[in-house]
Amino acid sequence: MLQQMRKMSKSWVSSIFLGLLALSFGMWGIADIFTGNTDTAVASVGKVKISVEQFRTEYQNRIRNESNQRGTTITNEQAHAMGLGQDTLQSLISRAALDQIVQRHGLTLSDEAVASQIRGVAAFNGPLGTFDRQTFQRIIADSGFTEQTFIAAIRSDGAREQLLSAVRNGFKMPAGYVRALFSYLNEARAVHYVVMPASAAGSVSDPDDKTLAAYEKAHANIFSTPEYRQLTYASVSPADVRDQVKVTDEQIKQEYEVRRSQYRIPEKRDIEQITFKDEASAKAAKAKIDAGTSFETIATERKLKPDDIKLGTLVQADLGEDRGKAAFALNEGGVSAPIKSSFGYVLLHVTKITPEKITTLEEATPALKKEIADQLAAAKIVDVTNAYEDAASGGANLAEAAQKAGMHVHKIPAVDAQGMTPDGKKADVPDNAEFMKQVFAADIGMEGDPFQVKDGTSFVLKVDGVTPPKLKPLDSVRVKVAAMWQAEQRKKQLEDLAKKLSTEAEKSGSLESAAKTLGVKVQQSDGMLRNTQSANFSPELMEKIFAVKPASAIYGNTADGENFVIALVTGVAHPNIQIDSPELQSGIDQLSQQMAGDFAVLLATASRNKLGVTINQKNVETVIGENS
Repeated sequence: MLQQMRKMSKSWVSSIFLGLLALSFGMWGIADIFTGNTDTAVASVGKVKISVEQFRTEYQNRIRNESNQRGTTITNEQAHAMGLGQDTLQSLISRAALDQIVQRHGLTLSDEAVASQIRGVAAFNGPLGTFDRQTFQRIIADSGFTEQTFIAAIRSDGAREQLLSAVRNGFKMPAGYVRALFSYLNEARAVHYVVMPASAAGSVSDPDDKTLAAYEKAHANIFSTPEYRQLTYASVSPADVRDQVKVTDEQIKQEYEVRRSQYRIPEKRDIEQITFKDEASAKAAKAKIDAGTSFETIATERKLKPDDIKLGTLVQADLGEDRGKAAFALNEGGVSAPIKSSFGYVLLHVTKITPEKITTLEEATPALKKEIADQLAAAKIVDVTNAYEDAASGGANLAEAAQKAGMHVHKIPAVDAQGMTPDGKKADVPDNAEFMKQVFAADIGMEGDPFQVKDGTSFVLKVDGVTPPKLKPLDSVRVKVAAMWQAEQRKKQLEDLAKKLSTEAEKSGSLESAAKTLGVKVQQSDGMLRNTQSANFSPELMEKIFAVKPASAIYGNTADGENFVIALVTGVAHPNIQIDSPELQSGIDQLSQQMAGDFAVLLATASRNKLGVTINQKNVETVIGENS
């Protein structure tokens, strides 16, 4: 697929071309015209339309692939935040643009080449380690393809790759250019430096009330009371309705029967297999095994590696009728008689047996009872909230409707976003972030609709009033305000001194005078690269060190931001790499591949711009569910 056309190498050349790639992708949207007509396509590229179903399949597969890579299920909200919908759409548009170039030049993939590609996909292999049609059909169906649409997609991808290969192949970056980049990225610098002690700031006078009041006002977000909200809310939780539901033995038994397959884990066996071209060879090998030769030795004699003979952990159905019956009749360590297969004759070796495990109704009852009770409680809560809505639609206010429906009603005089009252105590509100988010998002004076949080509790709330944030009296925060002001002034005085001393050091070409003024010693760094991390230099100061000319003096923070450092650049060195060195040649290859990949991206951009692109955003939103 186009989005997989190239991957940036984790090497010394990577950072140089990230910006170029981002720019190229950004250019893809230049010719897009957003429309909202009645078309059933999500987009058109020239005369080619991209259907809603095609987009939905690609989008769902993209989410599935991202989830597998991250090891967690990506929700729709997360997919929206990651921009997967728009990325998928732009990829489809660019593929459609490239496909029209492919068609114009008559590029295609033969049936033999398509079949070879499909058979070469390891995921489509069955228990025998070869292409398995049932496995193939199951996997492509899970990805939203029929056999015909999948073959068409492979053929299209193959033809497109022919075009892109022609664009990419043969490009070579000039060696001198790559050498210059290498020299830049691997430049080393050394500095003399002094760390300024906090005492160098000198004394800071006590601020007067006018200064403190102005500082407090300028930092009102720190020195104000929080916003408080007065509210009325009603609630009903699973615990509130638990005694209203009863789980019968018959319900448990019925649920057990529905899930019976889950409670029976069939016997599994770890099985190895060696294939022979004829029955005579298989019988000869079995005779040697019966005489004491190990199964592994037979495999070694046939130049097979351990992984070559492992079929994995299988249930009987995985092996088919003949092999399954034979394998599951063996004891652990046993080897079967020769069995005829599609590829000759095989010997099976059972290396481990995992017995069948059955969970009885009695064993499953506690968990089933809880699950059924939870389901019944959830249904009861729905009944309660429906009753609330009926009462509210009949004219009852929140408290009246909640009481009629059987919900608990609470009135809270004041609560902040952390669930605290003005006197610093915990308010009588649920310790639930979802609930508090609703409280501080609700409109004032409006009775909201019922909403449910993750633990199953349903709420209805009304914000009766709001007390906005208010600047605290200066006397109540005087000590904190004064301490923050003085710390800020000390830092400013330190920075002013650092600026003055760095200017003097650059003029004299030495830090000795600065060191004497500060009462510290001049220190010397080792050779540092651009990505060197040091406790003495913040990332911002490291950038300065590599941005100035030799013999320049600069200042900045230590890595922890607590002190200032004055640094004098005393040495600059560039690696002397030979044109024919393996490292430089590797860099040339990497850069050439990456630049060639950019050419392919720009080809798609040019085709998009020439053909014209229209997007039906309304249809896009029906798939991804967002306003983009």
